[in-house]
Amino acid sequence: MSIYTCTMNLAIDLFIETDTMNPFTVNRTKDDDIQANGKGVNVSLILKMLGVATTALGFRAGFTGNYIEDYLREKEISTDFIEVPGMTRINVFTQVNQTKEEFKLVNQGPKIPDEKIQIFLEQIKGLSLGDYLCISGSLPRGVKPEILIEISRICHERGIHLIIDSSYQEVMDCLLYRPFLLKPNEEELESWFGQVIDTEEAYLFYGQQLLESGAQNVLLSLGGEGAILFSQDRILRGNSPKGRVVNTACAGDTLLGTFLAGYLTNQSMEETLRKSLAAGSSTAFRKGLTDFSDVDELSKQIEIKEEGLKTWEIIS
Repeated sequence: MSIYTCTMNLAIDLFIETDTMNPFTVNRTKDDDIQANGKGVNVSLILKMLGVATTALGFRAGFTGNYIEDYLREKEISTDFIEVPGMTRINVFTQVNQTKEEFKLVNQGPKIPDEKIQIFLEQIKGLSLGDYLCISGSLPRGVKPEILIEISRICHERGIHLIIDSSYQEVMDCLLYRPFLLKPNEEELESWFGQVIDTEEAYLFYGQQLLESGAQNVLLSLGGEGAILFSQDRILRGNSPKGRVVNTACAGDTLLGTFLAGYLTNQSMEETLRKSLAAGSSTAFRKGLTDFSDVDELSKQIEIKEEGLKTWEIIS
């Protein structure tokens, strides 16, 4: 069994902290940090910290793409990127202390030629029975969302456990192929079903709808409200710990990576969800990914409860 993460639209993320942000003037920063990024890359980094080896897939371009590959190799993470023309994007996330605002500037990235897309699909066809593939994030220019359906079909035919963390409406068409895990947030859930979903009962109902439509498991991320894990026989709910939010860009990736590590190492679902929530919050409370140094302490604030049959009868 091998584990693969896939970031089709890789990125370098520049994190900036400044006291003020004023137009038409020079704004001096207090701190900055540059990181190799992309949602699948983050999942690989988290899994590596938790002792789980992965191979990172995706498209890389130019010297910025080379930086990401070099960074991952320094972290002893295997890569099998496909080189494409252009430049891997640089995104900018700015925390403004005076107004307590966070600005996120996310660039498009390179356009992927058709022949490179075909090479990528052949790469997916080369994975083995029982492997895990985590597809995360946005798609680059030149890649249509329907590729998610094709990937789902390939994984279903070859017995590959597919994890999808992406916002496209086409994710709903992937459910026919029974993906192993979906990781939506509340905004994605609303978009997929075309409904306002803002109550506990609605979260539970629509999470179950994803299961009934074909998803084997659903990890619904609710930001500061925690997360809900739906599996075929259980629904677990956990809150988020308290802390000062610095940057939310990578918190969901940390949640997912930590959850996969717990699952793959046969930890209990309760403890896996608790640690995942603590790790995701730890990332949100700093400029970059968590180093897990405060995760045990944050875990003490998290209560995991199982949604009982009585509650489920009411909402169904």
